[in-house]
Amino acid sequence: MKRFGILGLALVASTSLTACGAADRLANVGQAPDLAPIENPVTREDYQPVSMPMPAPKVASRQKNSLWGGDKKGFFKDQRAGDVGDILTVLININDEAELENESERSRTSSEDADLNSFLGYETALGEILPENIVNSDLINAGATSNHSGTGSVEREEEITVQMAAIITQVLPNGNLVIEGKQEVRVNFEKRILAVAGVVRPEDISPTNTISSEHIAEARIAYGGEGQITDVQQPRYGQQVYDIIFPF
Repeated sequence: MKRFGILGLALVASTSLTACGAADRLANVGQAPDLAPIENPVTREDYQPVSMPMPAPKVASRQKNSLWGGDKKGFFKDQRAGDVGDILTVLININDEAELENESERSRTSSEDADLNSFLGYETALGEILPENIVNSDLINAGATSNHSGTGSVEREEEITVQMAAIITQVLPNGNLVIEGKQEVRVNFEKRILAVAGVVRPEDISPTNTISSEHIAEARIAYGGEGQITDVQQPRYGQQVYDIIFPF
């Protein structure tokens, strides 16, 4: 009874929320959706400050009567990312196509023969233990035959083209840069998630502050989604568990 009571409360709560949403939609019939007012995002109750990796503070050294700063990489400012906290654009262009075919065949035949013509004179007593038609020269004869044949094929085709920003999270002792970025886009009730991480060389970053995905070492690229459409495309949890534990 307690379980039914909790279920009833949940049903009543969901019904009331649905009714409130339906009432709001009915009140706006024939009207365009209202635009959200411009506000300071810091003053919102759900605002959460962002904490990102930042480089140590630097003190710029400059000679007297000189426009040249000691922290500059060139006379004109270098726009390429190179320090912790800098942002660069990752150009992801994956167009993989692979086709593999394997075929193997194995065959083996073996035979073993053994006799007992002389064994300290005890071979004469075999007739008393074994049937009379035993032949000592043909005492043991064993043979085995094994055959195996296997065929397999794999065909895969993937194509992803997207651009996203990543941030430098670490500068390695050899000068290589560790980057990581994540992008989320929500449309209605479906959220697209794109993530990238890896290690890049500063010289592979173009003058436009971009880097191609094939220049990322230890690349980790994930492209997926969450939401109602993704849930429908996935098997039910019970079916997934059944597929794992069912032995046949």
